[in-house]
Formats: sequence, C-alpha cells, structure tokens
Amino acid sequence: MTASSADHGADRKNETTGPDQPPLKRVLGPGLLLLFIVGDILGAGVYAVTGRLAGQVGGVAWLPFLVAFAIATLTAFSYLELVTKYPQAAGAALYAHKAFGIHFITFLVAFTVVCSGITSASTSAGLLASNLMIGLGDDNPGNGVVLGVAMGFMLLLGAINLRGVGESVKFNVVLTVVEMVALAIVIAIGFVVVGKGDGDLSRVTVFESPDDKNLFMAVTVATAIAFFSMVGFEDSVNMVEETKEPERIFPRMMLTGLGIAVLIYMLVAISVVAVIPAEDIANPTNPDAGILIDVVKVGAPGLPIDEVFPFLTVFAVANTALINMLMASRLVYGMARQGVLPQVFGKVLRRRRSPYVAIAFTTVLAMALIAYVRLASESTIVVSLSGTTALLLLAVFTVVNVSCLVLRRDPPGKFRAPTVVPVLGALLCAYLLGPWARLETDMIQYKIAAYLLGLGIVLWAVARLLHKPEGGHFADIDHLDGDDTDWRPPGQS
Repeated sequence: MTASSADHGADRKNETTGPDQPPLKRVLGPGLLLLFIVGDILGAGVYAVTGRLAGQVGGVAWLPFLVAFAIATLTAFSYLELVTKYPQAAGAALYAHKAFGIHFITFLVAFTVVCSGITSASTSAGLLASNLMIGLGDDNPGNGVVLGVAMGFMLLLGAINLRGVGESVKFNVVLTVVEMVALAIVIAIGFVVVGKGDGDLSRVTVFESPDDKNLFMAVTVATAIAFFSMVGFEDSVNMVEETKEPERIFPRMMLTGLGIAVLIYMLVAISVVAVIPAEDIANPTNPDAGILIDVVKVGAPGLPIDEVFPFLTVFAVANTALINMLMASRLVYGMARQGVLPQVFGKVLRRRRSPYVAIAFTTVLAMALIAYVRLASESTIVVSLSGTTALLLLAVFTVVNVSCLVLRRDPPGKFRAPTVVPVLGALLCAYLLGPWARLETDMIQYKIAAYLLGLGIVLWAVARLLHKPEGGHFADIDHLDGDDTDWRPPGQS
C-alpha cells in the first residue's frame, strides 16, 4: 500500500466517522450472540401471529411456521456468506451498495431496514401495553391508555439503549430467559391438557380455510403472516462490529438460533391448537394481546400462573422491542459512517460509546409511528405493523439474496452458500411480497410501507443536500473497512 493511497483511505474514513470518534466496543461472544438472535426471533412474533395463522389454516397452524423458517433459513445463508465477507455494521445496505454501487438504492435499503425495526418495535410496544393492562386487571384498555403505556415504554428502551450495547445485551439475556419460560409454560399447559384428556391433539392435522382457499393459497397467506415471527436473525448482522471474531462464530450461532426458534414455535402452535378450537383461536379475547393468554386461561383456570403470565408476556415482548431498536440505531450509525446519512448520526458518547444521536432519532420515529397507527388507523397495531414489518423485510431479503449472487464476483469469505440457496431465497421472498399473499384487510400494510418509503426518499434528497463530498460523490464503503482500492463510480475509470 502506497503512502498516498493510505492517506487517501484515512481521509475518506475521517470524512464519515470523524477523526475523534471512537470505535464500537466488541462485547458479544458466542453465548451472548446466540441469546441475542434467539431472543430477537422469539417474543412478539409468536404472540402476534399464532391466532391469525390458525384462523387461516385451522389446526395445521404449525405448517406456516415451518415454511417461513425454511424461507428465512435460505436468506440466512446469504447473510452469512456476506457478513463473513464484509464484517461491517451496515448489513443489507452495505451489501446492496457493494453489489450495485448506486447511492439511492443503498439509502433506500437502509431506510427500509430501519423502518422494519421500528415497525417491529412498535408492534411490540402495542402488545406490551395491552398485556400489561390485562395483568393489571383491565381486559379492554382504551386507546389513550395503550398509547401512553406504549410511548413510555419506547422512552425507557431509548434510555437503556443509551447505556451502551454491553448493558443492553445483558438486559437482553434476562429478557430472553423470561421469554423462553413464558413459552415453555404454554407448551407445558398444552401437553398437560392433552394428557388429561381435555385437549384434542388430532386437530393439528386438520386443515380449515374460512374463505375456501385451497391448501397452497391458504398456507401462502399464513406464511406471509408467520414471516413476522421468523425475522430477527438479520438484526444480528448489524451488531457485527460489536462481536468478537464474527467470521468464526456468526454462521454457527445464526443457524443454531433459527433452529431453536422454529422448534419452540412449532411446539407452541401445537399446544395452542390442542387446547383451543381453531374457530376460537381466530377470535382471541383481546386481539392486541394475542392468543397465548387465552391458552393459559383455558388450560390452567384458577391457577396463579393465570395472573402472572401477562407480566411474563410483557418481558418477552419488551425483549423483541429492545433488540429491534438496537438494530435500528446501529444501522443509522453505520450509514452515517458511510456518508449516506449526515455525519451527526455517527456521533458516539465518549464514556458509554453508544451512538446517541441515532438512538434519539429512531426512538422519536417509533413513537410517532405508534401514535399514527393507534389514532389514525382502522386496523390494530399488531395487524398493521407486524404485517408491514414482514412486507418491508421480504423486500430487503429479496435484495440481499440478489446481492449475494452479484457479489460472487468478489473473492470468497470464510462461508459460501450453494448457488441454488440465494436463487430460491430471492424467488420465494419476492413471491410473498405479492397481494396474493395478503388478506383483503391487510392491504393497509402496503399503504404504511409506501408512506415510510416515501419518507425515505425525502430524507435521501435532504441527505444529498447536506452532505456533498469533494467531487460530488459519496464516501465509499470500501474505504471504511480499510480497503485502499481506488474506487470510482460505475462507468468511470
């Protein structure tokens, strides 16, 4: 490496991070990373969608979970190939930038991922508020109460996030354990009820569609719903700069986490169907609270767990929201380092070494989204925002799978997926984006996604006005990972 090229790389790095910005702290080992992944995949998803799945396919509600897991695993292989090749925090946006080299696409992918994290956390906030009020004795809280609790919860998450990723991930360990205990209770109740002869395990093979769809179309719709429960593994990619030896531990931990999650999901689905008839599952007592509370009430009436379970749910849902907000803030920080967002979003607290401007931005945006959906939408927070999250991430996953194929032109990293994997991943994710995979009542999800992406386009234009590097070109990601290759925009020599 020549002196001039080294100076050039340093200058470009300073353009985006600033010479006095410290690096992020590497605190995640294999155990913490696995708990991070499992905790993010579990939680809000299983509470939010299990009832809706049974409403679409009857007793085979476990099947959409399995199909969603298969599609998610295909995309996880693409992520693993890319994260071991390019171990930086920006995730899907980084891969899109390296694959296509178009600033607009990079920004749009990044903003889509940020929005997916925020819509997921907002879904969790709605679930948490409803479950908390049920635990306190109010089965049907009003809009104002739910909104106030959800807003207060998002502020608390912002404060925890500011403390730094080490404290946040340690908090995640506690919440993940509580989360798994809550789901273990549901599974245990299901098997105890069946063992006593009060449940019907034969329901798990019964297919029922409320609008006479065939099995393929009904499972397609249910899989699109279930996909919200399988997302989360991609969040870990945005924590790569805070992970020890990411090239070595990421593949094993990500695939292990996905396997643990789908096993738990399928056992929960079987337990729910065995305890409650499908027609009742589709109409839970409180749609925003989910069906698992009803399973506990029906399967363990009069026991103390009936009163404790809503609070366990609160902790489980809080875990999902925390990890999503961690991801969103780190992605905003990563994009600021790359010059795609204004440099102010890359500022880091010197003592805590956490990206405080990015945390404040994502927290405020989440609160605004909660208020809009709760006050202005005819649908519930859970239905609107869980579906929007899945919609946004399916689009991102399609891009990631395509990027994986395009980037085969670069030298391979330490992990390489078979070529058929990203091909199938891209096709299946794109298929689930279509309106045929949505109920008529779910079309609002396209509307919310369009509003969010429209905001992204506006912010992209603002970013270009605020941040114009020398020569009119944006800072290149390659120089941010120490690569001194002289990069030129496509079409220039």
